[in-house]
Amino acid sequence: MIRRLWPLVCAAVALGIDAYVLAGVLPSIADSLTTTVATIGLGVTAFTGAYALAGPLLADRVTRGGTARVLLAALGVFNLGNLMTALAPGVEVFLVSRVVAGAGAGVLTAVATATAAAMAAEHERGRAMSLVTFGLSTGTVAGVPVGMLVGDRLGWRWTMALVVAVGLLSMAALAARAHTLPSLAGADRRPVLGVLRSRRTVLGVVAAFLLGVASLGLYTYLLPMADQRQLDDWGFALVWAWGVGGVTGSALIGGVLDRFGPRVPLAVLPGALAASFGVLWTTSSPVAWLLATALWGASGWACVPTLQQALTAGRPQTATPVIAFQMAAMYLGSAAGAAVGSSLLSSGTRASDLAAWALPPVLLTLILTGWIGAARRPTRVATKVVRPPHPSPTGRRPTGEGTAPGRTAPGCSTGPDRTVVVEGCGEGTTGTRPPGT
Repeated sequence: MIRRLWPLVCAAVALGIDAYVLAGVLPSIADSLTTTVATIGLGVTAFTGAYALAGPLLADRVTRGGTARVLLAALGVFNLGNLMTALAPGVEVFLVSRVVAGAGAGVLTAVATATAAAMAAEHERGRAMSLVTFGLSTGTVAGVPVGMLVGDRLGWRWTMALVVAVGLLSMAALAARAHTLPSLAGADRRPVLGVLRSRRTVLGVVAAFLLGVASLGLYTYLLPMADQRQLDDWGFALVWAWGVGGVTGSALIGGVLDRFGPRVPLAVLPGALAASFGVLWTTSSPVAWLLATALWGASGWACVPTLQQALTAGRPQTATPVIAFQMAAMYLGSAAGAAVGSSLLSSGTRASDLAAWALPPVLLTLILTGWIGAARRPTRVATKVVRPPHPSPTGRRPTGEGTAPGRTAPGCSTGPDRTVVVEGCGEGTTGTRPPGT
């Protein structure tokens, strides 16, 4: 499978690097552009805001132009934004460049994940979507430290040049494999906000937001939390433990989803995340912190494809907008979590207590994902067709409402023994066809 999907994974690596690499070089950028760290920090907000808006609003619409063309265009916009960042002469261009890069990233993430799922057989969809998440986590884990190292040695502009280089490599790989990418032209063409009429989707998007607040938002303060526990010498090891856990979790969860489905992971993963936060809040043992941080990374990143699988199973026509809303909510949650953490620290909360503040959103997530996993979602209803005992006076058999004789309604198919299989009736909806159709 990796042979088919590696261009999409490579693109996800570039996204993972870009989403977090600025955090390590903010002071250098501020000095270079003669402004404050707070002003440069607005670049993260600009990227996240553009990501959150472009993904849901544009991803499903632009796929009408062909999957390969959309992926290459989104990567082109993403690379252009990062190139503008690397060459920015002042803070104004810098902020505009982050909007451009965020817009490309928002479309790219949703379309790449939906394409990966479409390229896999039904029993491999979990692994396919988890590979894109694997790319995101790998970019965060390996790319951010490498980007910081490059920034320290050569300057922050070369750090952004590294992101552009990875993005260009992804474009070349996608262009070479464009003929192998499936079409997403069969996607649902109703207004994109229509997917939010589903209670299941809305709860999934809310859960993704809360996971972003708790998991990614808290990660911003991992080092201050460790310092408060007198673990400042372990900071680098803790960052790597979180990253290695994230890569491992996103790599392994796909097989679990394909074999057992998302129901059990939806309950287990948020619970594991809550347990890791409990350990970080109550102990100062370096070994316990390393294990808890690794569990935090693994469970947090594994939740991403698990939610995607739960929200898109049996609904390929809405996969792109659903994934776009989910990922947008997660990154918005990350920004919101970082902002809440900053506010708490400013008000006098100890950094070591931030893990306790992250517990309520995780526990609320557990309730939501538990409902999503437990809710029964009918997809097929079969009923026997009952023929009338006597022909009608005209010699023609009665027809169903709005259905021509001898035909089945849209979304239905005729099974063995003249059984009508009703599909696509909408989430949580069952139905039968009238006798004679």
